[in-house]
Amino acid sequence: MAPEPVAAAVPPAGRGTGPSRRQRSDAKRNVVALVEAAKTVFAGSGVDAPAKEITDLAGLGVGTLYRHFPRRSDLIVAVLQHEIDECVEAAEELGTTLSPWAALLAWIERFTDFVGTKRGLASALHSGDPAYDDLPQHLLDQLEPALQALLRRAVAGGHARGDVAARELLVTIALICQPVRGEQPGFNQRMTGVFMAGLGRAAEAGAEPAVGGQAG
Repeated sequence: MAPEPVAAAVPPAGRGTGPSRRQRSDAKRNVVALVEAAKTVFAGSGVDAPAKEITDLAGLGVGTLYRHFPRRSDLIVAVLQHEIDECVEAAEELGTTLSPWAALLAWIERFTDFVGTKRGLASALHSGDPAYDDLPQHLLDQLEPALQALLRRAVAGGHARGDVAARELLVTIALICQPVRGEQPGFNQRMTGVFMAGLGRAAEAGAEPAVGGQAG
């Protein structure tokens, strides 16, 4: 089952005895505050960070956190969905405000930040928790079309080689961004830059353009 948008964590209003509009508005604000705080905390302390660290940053109580996200996996999935939504929106904005190659590089940098700042996420995803079963595929299914549009523009403009598909690019960057024992996060960022430079330089060297839908 695919993750739901952050707003879905707020239960719908019922009739008669259901929450008031103000209560629902407060609940929605709390959910957003918790997800934003968790995003920040996960980046610094990992996905296993103490609940109190998250609620202190959000300015809310631990009880509020567990009311909206009873399990840690619920919170992790909500944070990931929130960031996926932001990546999709960023692709649309970058595609209309930057040149094709600059837009592609800017989006990859954002995606790198997304996958590279979740210490402990890989272990969580392989923990056997059913909440994560569909998450990797869901992530690819949502991000692939966003990247595909940017990659297609870059290829059409002669800025990127045409024999690398959007899904291949996503998977490769995700693998490059995995933590490496003894290395700082800057290592992953530098290797991502090397990979992207190769993607661009191949076009300058006269690599064949995309055939059909191969580049995305």
